[in-house]
Amino acid sequence: MLKRNVQQRHRVVQVITKFLIPMILLFAFYVQFHGDFGAGGGFQAGVIFASVFILHGLIFGEARTRLVLTPNALRILMSLGLLLYAGTGVVSLFLGGNYLDYSVLLSDPISGQHWGIFSVELGVGITVAAVMVSLFYCFSSKRNFVGHISHPISESELDSDG
Repeated sequence: MLKRNVQQRHRVVQVITKFLIPMILLFAFYVQFHGDFGAGGGFQAGVIFASVFILHGLIFGEARTRLVLTPNALRILMSLGLLLYAGTGVVSLFLGGNYLDYSVLLSDPISGQHWGIFSVELGVGITVAAVMVSLFYCFSSKRNFVGHISHPISESELDSDG
């Protein structure tokens, strides 16, 4: 009997995943950018966006996903999202309004509301996506410390399922 490689047993699932990932990303962007007009927004888009990396990690292995989105990049994204959210509020304070009073951001209050909500929701989406992927790394990791690799990733880890 022929012995199959571990990766060959999951070939169909891998192909379907490669087909689904762009569609899930497109839906996440739709939810993010359409959130101020209908249902959705930053939190929902962030969770959908993170689900792409979680799916990738489940199908192709956590080690390979860590090469795509490193823990250091996640820390930067978490900080960037938080700074975008808080920075929008601070800018509105400097412009003479209350914290997160979007109407003072532009000369037209309606446009200011639109761009203020957009920037806050984008900050929330970035932060939520980064936190969700970090939680996935935390719970799926075989390592002692989250984000710290105690040994370099070897080729055998990339070829294995976990």
